[in-house]
Amino acid sequence: MVTPAPPRWDRKMQQRLARGEEAALGELYDRFASLVHNLAHRVMDDEHAAAQITREVFGYIWENPDAYDPKHGSLRSWIAGLTQRQAVHRLRQAQNTGEETPEEVEARVREASAAARADYIVTSMPTPLREALDRAYRQRLDYRQTAADLGVTEDEARRRLRLGLQLLSTAMDHPPQLDAGPSQRNRGRLL
Repeated sequence: MVTPAPPRWDRKMQQRLARGEEAALGELYDRFASLVHNLAHRVMDDEHAAAQITREVFGYIWENPDAYDPKHGSLRSWIAGLTQRQAVHRLRQAQNTGEETPEEVEARVREASAAARADYIVTSMPTPLREALDRAYRQRLDYRQTAADLGVTEDEARRRLRLGLQLLSTAMDHPPQLDAGPSQRNRGRLL
């Protein structure tokens, strides 16, 4: 399957970063800082660590703008992958000094990775699917109430819920490859 060309914004942003435009880093930060921080916090469950990882990820991007390869997907996905790898690396470091066994550490890493992936999937899914899931699961509405609240048919509400759940199921079905692929070569000093 061929990866579709990333949005034009991604390519232009990479070019601006490669030229050393500080304003580009500011724009990138404004657009993705909450994603990075939330993913890092989800893995680490620590506000200070999430803030540190956020600084490290954007520092890495600033120092290595050519590490992003548009052929492998969107800039958003690449940044999320950097964040997850860095957070998991930090989690392993922090827990290896504790009293947990290696198996317990790896179980926590898998759990945190799946949760971070689920968060990313929810924030990336189309708004209609995200709104339907929000009403059904956070507000505890059934599909009929969800349909009425969204102003759609019951069939459409069921379709949105089904598609949203199918997307979320991929968080558990396909755990991310943390140490594989082209990004492994480009991580530089980030990990």
